[in-house]
Formats: sequence, C-alpha cells, structure tokens
Amino acid sequence: MTTRLRTVRARAAAALVAALAVAGLVGCSGTSSADRSLDTGHPATSSGSGWGTPPPGGTTGGTAGPATPMGAKWDWGRFTEFSPFLKSVSGGNTYYEVVWCDIEKKQGSPDWSALDRIATRSRDVGATLMLKLRVGRCWATSGDAQHQRGSKSKTESAMPTDLGAYKAWVHEAVTRYSKLGVHEYAIENEINSAGFWAGTPEQFTTLAKTASAEIRASDPQAKVVDAGLSSTSYGYGIADWLLQQGREAEAVSAYNAYFERRIGTRGDQIVAVRTKADLEAALRSDQGARNLTYLDLMRQLAASKVTDVRQIHFYEKYSSVPVLFDYLKAHTPYGTPIQAWEVGSFDKSGATTDDATKSEEVLKTMSLVLAEGATVAIWLPLAFDPGGRNGDEPRYGLLEPNGQLRQAGRIFQAMVEASRGAKAVRISVDGMTGVGFDKGTTATAFVWSDSSAVVQLPDGAKAASVESLDKTSAGTTATLGATPQRLVLPVPTATFLKEQR
Repeated sequence: MTTRLRTVRARAAAALVAALAVAGLVGCSGTSSADRSLDTGHPATSSGSGWGTPPPGGTTGGTAGPATPMGAKWDWGRFTEFSPFLKSVSGGNTYYEVVWCDIEKKQGSPDWSALDRIATRSRDVGATLMLKLRVGRCWATSGDAQHQRGSKSKTESAMPTDLGAYKAWVHEAVTRYSKLGVHEYAIENEINSAGFWAGTPEQFTTLAKTASAEIRASDPQAKVVDAGLSSTSYGYGIADWLLQQGREAEAVSAYNAYFERRIGTRGDQIVAVRTKADLEAALRSDQGARNLTYLDLMRQLAASKVTDVRQIHFYEKYSSVPVLFDYLKAHTPYGTPIQAWEVGSFDKSGATTDDATKSEEVLKTMSLVLAEGATVAIWLPLAFDPGGRNGDEPRYGLLEPNGQLRQAGRIFQAMVEASRGAKAVRISVDGMTGVGFDKGTTATAFVWSDSSAVVQLPDGAKAASVESLDKTSAGTTATLGATPQRLVLPVPTATFLKEQR
C-alpha cells in the first residue's frame, strides 16, 4: 500500500469516526450511571434460524446499559486504565480462565481472592463474566507439565487422578460465582492443541460429562459451554467438509483463503495446498487429524446435551466468516447457540499495516460474526501489550497500552451502542455486506461493498460515512466501497433490503 493511499484511508476512517460522533453513537463514557437503565432489554440476536438463541446478556452492575452481544477481553493488570472504556461498552460479556492448579496450589488450601476481585470488578463495569474451568497440571494430575506459556507459565491440562476432588472443585467454583452473576462455564480451552490438553478424546469426554453434571447441579441457571477450539482448527474442518462433498476445488480454495495470513508464519505447520493430494496430506498430519477429531467431539457433546453452547474462536481475515458459519451450522445441532468467546485479527503477514485498515477490519469482522448468528462476540485483545510475547502486535487491540482510544475503539463503541437491546440482521444483497441492528421500527446498519454498490436510501434515512458526514439523504442513493458506512434507517433492516431488489 502506498503512503498516499494509507493517508487517504486514514483520513477516511477518521471521517467515519467523526460521523459516528456527530450522530451521538460513539462512546457513552460521559453518561452517568444514574441515567442508564438497569433493564437489560432484549439482547441482540440473529434473525437466522436456530442459532440465534438470546445470550445470557445483561448485568447487575450499576453502570450497565441494555444488553449487547459484544464484549472484550482485557489484561487485568491494566484495569484502572481500561475502566472508562469498559464502562462505555457495558452490557456485554467477558471471560476469564480459572485453573484448578493455580487456585489450589497446595492441596486443601484454595485461594479464590484474585478471582473474587475479577468477578466483582467485572460486575462493577457492567460486564457479565463467563468462566473457563481448566485443570492445569500439578498435584491433582499425574506427570509433569510439557508446555508452559507466557509470563504466568500456564501449562496444559491433564486428566485429574481423582474425579471426586475435581467435582468438589467445580462445585465450589460454580456455587461461589453464581452468586456474583456467573452462569456460563466452559470446560477447558482449545483442547485440539497439545499445549492445552494432554489427555485423550475419551478422557476429555469423561471430564466433560463429570463437569457438566456438577455445573448443572450446582447452579440450575448455568449453561455448559464446550472447550472452544482454536481458530486454526476450523480451516481444517471447512476443507474436510467440502472435500467430503466432492467439492475438491472449493476445498483447496477455502483452505488457502482461510489461512491466507497464517501460511508461512509457523514454518511448515500451515502450508499452502495446490491439489487434492496436498490438502489430504495436511488433513492427515498429526495436527490436522487432531483438529478434526476434536471438532467432531464438540459436535457429539452438543448432540448428546453434555454441552449447551458451541464456543468458537476466530482470528482470521473477516472474509472467511461466512464459510466458517456455513460449516458450523452444518455441524452443530439445530437450536444450539453459537458464541464467539474470542474474536480478533491475527496478522503477521504484513497484509494490513495501517490503523485505518485495521480499524475497518474490526468493524467488518464483528459485523459478520454477529450477522451470521453468534449470540456473543468478544474482541481480544482489548489493548495492545508491548511487553507481551508479540511486540509487533499481530493481534490488533482497540486501545493503546495506556487505555487511550484508537479509531477501532471508537468504532467498537458505536457498534455496541447500535446493538444494545437490538436484533442483529444479516445483510448480503446486491454487493452490499454487513449487519443491521433493528430496534422496533428503526435500524442502524453497518455496511460496505467489496466492489461497488449503489444503495437506495429510504425517506428520512441518514448515511454517516466518509462522503456524507451524517448528511440527511432522503430519497437519494449512497455508493458503497471497501470503507464501511453507517446507515441510520427509519425502517427495519428487512424493509430497507427489499428496496434494494
């Protein structure tokens, strides 16, 4: 991308942010808690079939606004810096990974104090906390840890040697935090990776059934969530699914497209494929076979009602979201909610280098994930951490390290405000892509076009974009391009879409 083009795109994104601010939809940190309703309203859901069950939504914190399906995951070491932003996007969800071996480092002496603070502070900023319950590796398991990650030296989980002790720990966690508004519990995390799970699929099934029964017995309101496999696992699942249907060329193309920003960044772990034979070799590899095994196990656990919710993680280019959800809907029992506990933008390829483009991709990714039916979508990370494992920021944050708003953060705030108490509606017609958030007889839509599309605006509509800056555009048209625009509609999204045909 040339310097001139980057400058133009930066100005365009800044103008979009300015337009959102003019419309009063960027940020609400200046709103007092006394002005905000404690009624959670109706959470945003998809208008699609089966996968739009309302999320738990809502909060009990004094700063909470109406429920939104959007949330963020942040570094608790910088909670003070992040609090103003978190309060501005209240009403959504976040999660925390709690590890038995960390809570109970010495058998019989658990320390819940740190997690107590996290649960209380989440509630204080108006976020509904969800927990990932992990075993870890310590006295409660056999063998030594083989993998350690990050500054906290997190390890893989292994099968507990005493399931009775495990049940007691799960019971204590659920009874303790259900009192603080926690009602969703995931069992382990990304078990398709050996760095997270040292056991077998059969052992995980036993663990999941044990945990599921204890969670429900401890909290009748609780929802049991599956392990949430890694973002990369779905590239293998999609390709295998297409291959099994005899759609060989599509399978090869989908695999390469899904891994567009991964190929070449992990050595020979993820490589480009050119033929059916190449693809089959990738699927038969140790990691490929493991991915497919655990993907099918997540389906089985949902089908047998061991789990209530399908959890996904997605960090690839936004353009792969539709095919991902085509795959998910074909491999998830009808009516099972799909929640995106981890959504982000991973890019070590250098494809996106300027903040304007990255900010636009935040909007596009979140729009598509919600439009396709996810009932929860949590952006990760909230802020760039220059002291983390990746100083080049391959996963893009909404804030600067000190909590200062980026363009992406302002756009995120605008989307949260539009989604509060709304219904999410998929937009894909005549070259226009995006999501509409319906509130009664009106809607706010975030749309763009990968080529160029002319949109018919209904009477009284406003188009907040880099061209019109919230100019009233009654009875006129708007031209869409790659830069997203916000449309404030005097009619529901479905009515607006009918006028485009």
